Amino acid sequence: MKKILVTGGAGYIGSHTIIEILETTDCEVISADNYSNSNAKTFERIKNVTGKAVKNYAIDLCDGSAVNKMMQENSDIDGIIHFAAFKSVPESVDNPLQYYRNNMESLINMLAAVKEFNVPYFIFSSSCSVYGNIEKLPVNEETPQGAISPYGYTKQAGERVVQDFTCSYKNVKAVLLRYFNPVGAHISGKIGEVPLQRPANLVPVITQTAIGKMKETTVFGNDYKTRDGTCIRDYVHVSDIARAHVEALSYLEKNKNTSACSIFNLGTGSGVSVMEMITAFEKVTGKKLNYHIGNRRAGDVEAIYSDITKVEKELGWIPKYSLDDMMLSAWKWELNMKEGA
Repeated sequence: MKKILVTGGAGYIGSHTIIEILETTDCEVISADNYSNSNAKTFERIKNVTGKAVKNYAIDLCDGSAVNKMMQENSDIDGIIHFAAFKSVPESVDNPLQYYRNNMESLINMLAAVKEFNVPYFIFSSSCSVYGNIEKLPVNEETPQGAISPYGYTKQAGERVVQDFTCSYKNVKAVLLRYFNPVGAHISGKIGEVPLQRPANLVPVITQTAIGKMKETTVFGNDYKTRDGTCIRDYVHVSDIARAHVEALSYLEKNKNTSACSIFNLGTGSGVSVMEMITAFEKVTGKKLNYHIGNRRAGDVEAIYSDITKVEKELGWIPKYSLDDMMLSAWKWELNMKEGA
């Protein structure tokens, strides 16, 4: 590997993946991010952690000509990790056309670039949202898909596009990584999740409430058929997710893949409820969280967590960070942001 393009490199998972690449390989990294849900300060934070600068192309990946120009300037790209996408389930319910246009058109443009510029490796950022409501848990890679939100459908359709592409175009190999729920921050506390609008994900809502940015945390429903009535998710540390991308690239480069397009779930193998997350935060920080029980939220799945047997066996990937690590690192990052980090 020599040069890796990370789309959405200023985003939450993208930035942590760039750090992982820079800290564990000798690859050069470039980014493409138009800051629609991020900001340029992310690259200062990446440099603070790694000591290395990353060039970013602030382009809209839905603009095919801009993508082509970027690729012409970097015709030696060896691999693309495609994160860039809108990702809020509630927002996708409210604005489905925006999600279908952005998430699908940007992916198609990137795959066209893969073909035009002979990029051999492609990693697609997918999601457990492709599964929808599941009767049998845990979920494995063979579990039937059944997305229930426009966001989930864009990931489900995106996977199919990549699979069809690799079937017809034999010069590229791909990996689809289905994330469960990435949380936490880099262990240094120097970089983490930075929601530009009111956060929709649970952990930044918890930390923003605890520090006073938000008045309270809303628990969306406590009448689900779960052990405490609240939704269950498989939370996994963002740096573990980032490491999986580096391992996926190595997997393809070393020809360990058994098919042109490989699929892996990324989780911890167990589920944690919303109330259990709140309890964990209160335990590791010693802070009492102000929360209330609200109505169910449209598009939310009742319970989902992953079987990680396949990714452990084929990629050799297992999560290193615990739930306590997730909550402590997120809180450390929130405190650092208060100090102007």
